[in-house]
Amino acid sequence: MPYSRTGVVGLALLLLSCAAGKEIVPDLSKINDTTTWSVINGEPRFTVEDGIRAVRLFPPGGNRPGSNVGMALLEGVEFGEGSIDVDLKGQGPDHASFLGIAFAVADEKTYEAIYFRPFNFVSDDPTHRAHAVQYIDWPEHTWEALRKQSPGVYEAAIEPVPDPAGWFHSHIEVTKKTVSVFVNNTDKPCLVVNRLSNPEKGRLGLWVDSAEGAFGNLKLRRD
Repeated sequence: MPYSRTGVVGLALLLLSCAAGKEIVPDLSKINDTTTWSVINGEPRFTVEDGIRAVRLFPPGGNRPGSNVGMALLEGVEFGEGSIDVDLKGQGPDHASFLGIAFAVADEKTYEAIYFRPFNFVSDDPTHRAHAVQYIDWPEHTWEALRKQSPGVYEAAIEPVPDPAGWFHSHIEVTKKTVSVFVNNTDKPCLVVNRLSNPEKGRLGLWVDSAEGAFGNLKLRRD
């Protein structure tokens, strides 16, 4: 589809900000604008929840055997190293939901991601609480493979514990070799991992698996 003049101008400004290392604040209200966002296996909807301008992303088919990943990727932005800030909201403690940020995305099956399992945040089982936040590197390093090969290395609990039914904030720092995850403006990361691949750059966007998730206040800065 040809870009509209407005879309081209907006895309050019976004690229200029990215190149200059400035903060980028994507417009979530344009989630259905194909010059701004590219949606893969997802049904996005712009909404306002608790005063937050947000996107709800649904993977068609919902929870089914295996992974059912949906992504909404920013157009015109390549991300390899830098920082990402986002507010997220899952489905509470009684419904499994998996939501986060994908980066260094080459295609729908080749990417890295940090994602959260809000239903595990306040679990009575400490083993489940230790599965609250997860790093993956598809297609080789799925959560199943990482948990089997390196238990407790690529996932962790979150302290202080966020509200599993409410909004929580994540700050993600990506360097050439590591990824660090901070939740709700704490000084100490809840997860620090060595990256399992090192692409020069790739796309970035919203990520869900098997259930819907909500995203607001997305900001990024590329080093």
